Order: sequence, then structure tokens, then C-alpha cells
Amino acid sequence: MNMYFRKMLTITTAAALCLSAAGCSSAQKADEGRQETLEDVQQEAGQDGESGENTPQALELGEFVMEDIEGKEYTREIFADNELTMVNIFTTWCTPCINEIPDLEKLHVQMKEQGVGVIGIVLDAVKEDGSRDEEAVEKAGLLAERTGASYPFLIPDEGMLNGRLMGIEAVPETFFVNKDGNITGSTYSGSRSLEAWTEVVETELSRLQGEES
Repeated sequence: MNMYFRKMLTITTAAALCLSAAGCSSAQKADEGRQETLEDVQQEAGQDGESGENTPQALELGEFVMEDIEGKEYTREIFADNELTMVNIFTTWCTPCINEIPDLEKLHVQMKEQGVGVIGIVLDAVKEDGSRDEEAVEKAGLLAERTGASYPFLIPDEGMLNGRLMGIEAVPETFFVNKDGNITGSTYSGSRSLEAWTEVVETELSRLQGEES
């Protein structure tokens, strides 16, 4: 098994706790033993909780090639089109992840003129052995259709985005990348409302502009 995937799938006992209504742990998925259908999750209330924020970090993502769920290839040049890009890591079985997609789409549209982009990474679109999970990819396509998401849903590459996607124990997880392809600002755990994400993005954009001045 590829080392990246082996590390990603090593889940500690502590990770078995769900992040309130704001997120889901990998162990929680294993306990459920099934993938929820879109109809299942649409019947559940989506609540935005106060979720974790890690300290700011600086990390160059490096070169990569990832396909989206429609087969289009993307490289680090995807970040060059915007001053700041939100990278939202989610799974197709996580209710809070799914419930916030419509708000992320609104954010994507509303903040485009400010130089802010959004991309999603479908973490469960690859299996334990690193092969593509066609069922999850199909479900991600259905989610994009039903939620109206126009921003790309990417499938993790073999290198797991040069290791950045390794060890994620709870989703959604969100971080930000500048136009040079470097991670900037803080990493955020859990889902949020449109208003809360707008505030976060404005803060991260202001921080980035301050660093550049």
C-alpha cells in the first residue's frame, strides 16, 4: 500500500469523536458502516458549530496533477487565477460537509470579484489501495448537480497533494492557498455558515494583503 494512504488511514482512538454537528471523523464513518445517500443527508438538519482553527502556517504545496470528477486535469496553476483560494476537503458521506456546499458555492460567486476562488477535494474518491472509488466519484457528481456547485471537485492524486492530505482525521477541513501555490493563513476544522465563512475569507484576504504590502 502506498505510504501516503497508509498514513492517512491510521486513525487514533481519539478521532472516533465527531466534531459536534460541524464535522465528521474518519472513525465515525467506519462505525456507521455505510455511505449515506444524498436523500438521507438532505433530510437531516445542517447546523454550523464553532469549530477548530489551527495556527497560521506557511507551506509550499509543490507541483501536482489532479483530475476533477469530470476528468479535467488541474495543476498548481489553478491557484494563479486568484489572490486567495479556499481549499475545502470533504467526503461524500459527511453530512456537515454536504450541507455547507451550497454556501460555499454562494461564497465562490460572491467573492470572485475580490480575487477569491474555491475548490473542493473529495477525500473518499480514492480507496485504501489508492485506486479511484467510482462510487464516491459518482456520488460527488450527484452532489455537485443537486447543490449547484460550479467550483471544481478534485480527486486526490497518488501523492495526496504532496502529503498535505495525509493524516486528516476529521472533515470538512479547509485551508487557503495564495496565487503562488503556497498555503497561507490558518487551517479550519468543521463546517460554517455563509456568513461565518465570509468573515473568515475576508480575514484571510486582509492578512494576505498585509503580508504582501
